[in-house]
Amino acid sequence: MTMATTDALLARAEAAAQAAVALLPASTPLTAGAPTQRADAVVITGQAVRARFTGAAQGEVAFIVAQDLVDALADTPMGNLDLTQALRPALEAAVATLGPVVVDPGELMEPADAVQAIVQAGGALVPYTGEENIRAAVGLAVAAQVSSPPPAEEPSSSGQGSRPGFDLLHDVEMEVTAELGRTRMSVKELLSLTPGAVIELDRAAGGPADLLVNGRLIARGEVVVIDENFGIRITEIVGPTDRS
Repeated sequence: MTMATTDALLARAEAAAQAAVALLPASTPLTAGAPTQRADAVVITGQAVRARFTGAAQGEVAFIVAQDLVDALADTPMGNLDLTQALRPALEAAVATLGPVVVDPGELMEPADAVQAIVQAGGALVPYTGEENIRAAVGLAVAAQVSSPPPAEEPSSSGQGSRPGFDLLHDVEMEVTAELGRTRMSVKELLSLTPGAVIELDRAAGGPADLLVNGRLIARGEVVVIDENFGIRITEIVGPTDRS
């Protein structure tokens, strides 16, 4: 590998790290360090998520986070949250610096395995430090030739103050779903559906709709119309013992 190729590789990893830093939930402000290809420069006790991407570039990206974030996600008021979903915005922001790409769902890995996978693929690592310790890291390996990445915008420092406990999860994006009702159908009934068919749900007309976060019931409410869009007015917050 020539020096020019190495410089380009490190520049891509640094741009990816800068683009994702504001989307990493952390209890302390994070600062992206110098990119490296040394596996022993990034040693973190915690968990890692690795995902492959295709499009304008092909390769793999990994995020390693410290154990305190893993523990916080495992014990929230909404139950055990998926680390791959929590890190999804950061994964997508990192590889977006390479151009239009599609990122796969990702997989959980041990930190050392994720670091080795990136290094063995010819990639680079960028540690994130907080309070003088390495709190997280991103690894980027590009298999396909791409143009030089555009300059990354300066990450916003808003929301990166000291946030103990569950506050460090405030920047995690969650999927919120409103459910009007459910029913069960046989495969034969499903195949017989045609435009105009009516499906009876297990909910009375005018009954409350369920509000779910990542598939977990957290509230109920009534359907309203806001500027020609549907919305939910919350009427009840569901306690942990009442959730299905």
